[in-house]
Amino acid sequence: MSGHSKWATIKHKKGALDAKRGKIFTRLLKEIAVAAKGGGNPDSNARLRTAVAAAKAENMPQDNIKRAIQRGTGELEGVNYEEITFEGYGPGGVAIVVETLTDNRNRTVSEIRHAFSKNGGNLGSTGSVLHMFSKKGVITIEKSAANEEQLMDIVLEHGGEDLNDEGDSWEILTAPSSYEGVLGAVKAAGITPVMNEVTMIASTYTKLEGAPAAQMMRLLDALEDFDDTQNVYSNFDMDAAQMEQVAG
Repeated sequence: MSGHSKWATIKHKKGALDAKRGKIFTRLLKEIAVAAKGGGNPDSNARLRTAVAAAKAENMPQDNIKRAIQRGTGELEGVNYEEITFEGYGPGGVAIVVETLTDNRNRTVSEIRHAFSKNGGNLGSTGSVLHMFSKKGVITIEKSAANEEQLMDIVLEHGGEDLNDEGDSWEILTAPSSYEGVLGAVKAAGITPVMNEVTMIASTYTKLEGAPAAQMMRLLDALEDFDDTQNVYSNFDMDAAQMEQVAG
């Protein structure tokens, strides 16, 4: 089972995302505004379409979405955000990618560097770890909601890449371009995913135990709690029992 699947699923089940709903809204509104720079019509702007869908999944009011789009297109005055991606290493040499949107580059660079150094990590150079990750659509479905044959048919018919057995759930992987079509087919079949997103998946995972694993969790929490952070990806993995413990 991948570290992405285990940690993301546990966070979802524990309600960790709901506890940070205000921060989620802020990050989604930033992403919508930046995506809308490429055009304010979601039908012709795939990045905006994905951002709007994510916002709706979090029950964001339509008026908020509309205003964020208008800020991005320039119809309303808004902040000009810069996209900066950081690459670095955590305890045990774990690879980490941090995507940020900021209106103050110096502040963000300083804060991200501080988070790494305070928690046993260090920033790397551009390209140092990003090559270890691929952007994928991920759709996670409880085993009780669908069987393997049914999901495999959807994957094969709608351009999905793979169907993985993750213990108590199925994980469908897609190319970003096929994500919406596969997700739509899953929902059309009456299947409700546990979660679904376009994310970065590592090619290999590094397992940590004990103190280094706990330190890695503190580093990830510090990076995710920073206001300018949009997404944090890593190839960190840990034992399922310990992950349940730290997630609790």
